[in-house]
Amino acid sequence: MSSNRTSTVTLSLFTAATIWGLIWYPYRIIDHAGINGVVASMVTYAFAFLLGLAVLRRKLRGARFSWWLPLIALAAGGCNLGYVLAVLGGDVMRVLLLFYLSPLWTVLLARLLLGERLNPLGMAVIGLSLCGAMVMLWHPAMGIPWPRCVAEWIGMGAGFMFALNNVLIRRTGELSIELKSMASFVGVIVSGALMLPWITLPSPTVMTAGLFFLMLLIGVVLLAVNLVIQYGLTQVKANRAIVILLFELVVAALASWLLAGEYMGIREWAGGALIILASLFSGHMEEDEPQSGNA
Repeated sequence: MSSNRTSTVTLSLFTAATIWGLIWYPYRIIDHAGINGVVASMVTYAFAFLLGLAVLRRKLRGARFSWWLPLIALAAGGCNLGYVLAVLGGDVMRVLLLFYLSPLWTVLLARLLLGERLNPLGMAVIGLSLCGAMVMLWHPAMGIPWPRCVAEWIGMGAGFMFALNNVLIRRTGELSIELKSMASFVGVIVSGALMLPWITLPSPTVMTAGLFFLMLLIGVVLLAVNLVIQYGLTQVKANRAIVILLFELVVAALASWLLAGEYMGIREWAGGALIILASLFSGHMEEDEPQSGNA
């Protein structure tokens, strides 16, 4: 991969991580307005799907079905819907800590499905990124980072699905990023629909013009960021991608400080620095192997 292309791919992943680090805030606004996370996720991803049909119709024309697509849809549905529900329903710091165990799952899944092998530096980078997450999120009063409630189990499960989704996207380089993005949107919509019998639906009266346009805007952002992240994940090895995507945690911490007035102390700054440091070394994580067609 040329240096220019590598820079473009890396920038795409950092851009996606930045957007994901901010997107929790509008979902919190929607939840406080009376529209729960399941419905909000279904509506915003439905907007993204419909916009995708309109904007990407030429790219999607002639696309053929692959059995990988339902797996991508399942992983994306579990990851995206699970993330929203966990953050809205549990202790945010513990949920994020459990979600960001995803580098561990990525190491295992990338070895199993992609044959990626980490070199010693790669192991150190994964360890450094996890240490950064622990420094930012964990404190002794939280106890062992193991789920203690439903929201925390959802958070850890969403982290596993996040890793699985990233690996599957890398594995299916022969499928277009547009097709995989649409499959991801369908996965969230279907996952939400399956949960409808067990949730309380919001009253139609809570839907204001402002909320409608906010969710439409989120749909536009979701379409754009999914195309960006699909491109990056298709080009970059899964273990490197997951380290770069941990930059989302740094953005989320800054956003919570600036937008929600939440405290950001020395631990948060130090943990963020470790994650950024890990991302700088993420280009030399795997053993030298013959390059695949996607690399």
